[in-house]
Amino acid sequence: MANTQAMCTSFLGQLFTGKHNFGVGTVRGTTTADTFNAALFLVSATVDASTTAYTGTVNTTAMTGEVSGTGYTAGGIAVTNANPPASLNTSTTAGTGYWTPSASLVYTTVTLATAFDSVLIFNVTQGVATNYPAVSVHKFGSQTITAGTFTLTMPNPAAATALLRLAT
Repeated sequence: MANTQAMCTSFLGQLFTGKHNFGVGTVRGTTTADTFNAALFLVSATVDASTTAYTGTVNTTAMTGEVSGTGYTAGGIAVTNANPPASLNTSTTAGTGYWTPSASLVYTTVTLATAFDSVLIFNVTQGVATNYPAVSVHKFGSQTITAGTFTLTMPNPAAATALLRLAT
């Protein structure tokens, strides 16, 4: 199979139960945002809308299809989450809610010799053991890297360009 860019279907349902907190404020009895990670996946993996969770052990055991190599840790890196979610009314009947990480995703001093082309964003705070709720899969051109830095530049946090967008 192949990786496919998508918002994970399970994530859409979890939004209605308040499972994910991308911002600050009193949500689920806490005032802090959840912690999210970004793990890289091989071209030969299958992560897509049907991915419900990151099933590895963060910092210990990689999920099936996740990259491995010098300088890369299972579960990827923490997503910098200082941008609160926002929304915009585009008319009396339509609007968009959106969110983008506040910094690029930067994997430093890594050697990833097997081709990879996707990143899975998942919720570390709401996970347990080897089951961390998946948020979304983002695909890019196939890459390899030797003793270097791999950077995924985040889009502008605006209704038309944000990394995650829900529109009516």
